Amino acid sequence: MVGQRLAKVTQRRADLRWPLPENFAGRLEGRKVVRLYRRAKFILAELDDGWVWMTHLGMSGRMYIHQETEPNPGKHDHILIRTDGGHTVVYQDHRRFGMMDLVPADDLDDHRLLRDIGPEPLGNNFDGVYLSASLQGRRTPIKSALLDQKIVAGLGNIYVCEALYHSGISPRRLAASVAGRRAEKLVPAIRDVLTKAIAKGGSTLRDYVQASGELGYFQHEFAVYGREGEPCHHCQEPILRLVQSGRSTFFCSKCQR
Repeated sequence: MVGQRLAKVTQRRADLRWPLPENFAGRLEGRKVVRLYRRAKFILAELDDGWVWMTHLGMSGRMYIHQETEPNPGKHDHILIRTDGGHTVVYQDHRRFGMMDLVPADDLDDHRLLRDIGPEPLGNNFDGVYLSASLQGRRTPIKSALLDQKIVAGLGNIYVCEALYHSGISPRRLAASVAGRRAEKLVPAIRDVLTKAIAKGGSTLRDYVQASGELGYFQHEFAVYGREGEPCHHCQEPILRLVQSGRSTFFCSKCQR
């Protein structure tokens, strides 16, 4: 989409999770995408008029790319965008938990959904020193703390479980105790897990697919997630499962302390 003009925008409903901006399709139509990037779990398209088209896929939202003929929209295809390069991008969302907004570029950092988000886990501002300071005094389990978007952006349940395993840190350990050497070990584990997951196209457990329609493949490399009762790859102890903050946590009680 970068460098392409949004030649035709079809908006098939007035809302997703929240109401769409007034005249949403009309304000997108004719605009050129200058830059496409990400902040946390938000997709951000910088437009040539100084505004940013902001999207969150929610739990079940998908972006499909059709390269040739313009598709006939299905029941859950809510936004269709045809570029002047001949591609059609379709936003599909069965449960409508996703959202879209239009934000002035200069005001983006102050948007209510972005202003309190922590640094990117793959960015230069996320390191052991920062993580130690952010966890200081926190009495919640480290697993719950890492899912707090105010501490670090965009980490999900699967990847936190995997990173804690690879760093040898128990998900039950108090966040405040993950400092110094432990934090220095956890940060590269988080980066490594995310980098490998991206290379594999993500993790398909139920309905996630890539924009091409292909499945993700990282689930075949899970060390702990979803493997309750199966042997740990390192010590052969059975992987355990517990519930923390309403989310399933998988870990090895012997390898993670």
